[in-house]
Amino acid sequence: MNPPDILFQGKIFRVEQVLQTTPDGKEHVRQVVRHPGAVVVLPLLDDGRVCLVRNYRAAVDESLIELPAGTLEPNEPPEDTARRELAEETGYRAGRIERLLIFYMSPGILDERMHLFLADRLRPGPTALEAGEDIQTLLFTWDETMQMVRRGEIRDSKTLVSLLFYKDRLGSQS
Repeated sequence: MNPPDILFQGKIFRVEQVLQTTPDGKEHVRQVVRHPGAVVVLPLLDDGRVCLVRNYRAAVDESLIELPAGTLEPNEPPEDTARRELAEETGYRAGRIERLLIFYMSPGILDERMHLFLADRLRPGPTALEAGEDIQTLLFTWDETMQMVRRGEIRDSKTLVSLLFYKDRLGSQS
């Protein structure tokens, strides 16, 4: 098997051209985005409020309402990334963190694995935003958060998957 052709190498991801052989024996050229993986954190305060962020995203030229999230650093366990990103983006430190789910963001073109964590027993602290980040912390009740989902105010896929997965998990425990 030939190594993939690297079409682009960026700071966080690269684009490769790969050859896929389908079950009928035909070969097809595909372009694949290789990403180190990321975390998304569902922070719940002791009073039940959800901590979200308003985050400017250059790719869509909009500020989106999202859960805190970030890219894995080399050799960094996802749990450590989750704790780090939560503190950097919101200032909150988690007393407890629990892995809930691993899912793919857009497997038709992207190999990014997203690790969902629940964070609770939160303690406030200072944020540590990276240069160029435009992020504000938002706190909503669970009902307000679900209303924002229903009204289409939350459009970020990782946030929607995470909130709806957790809502289903809550419902199944009743």
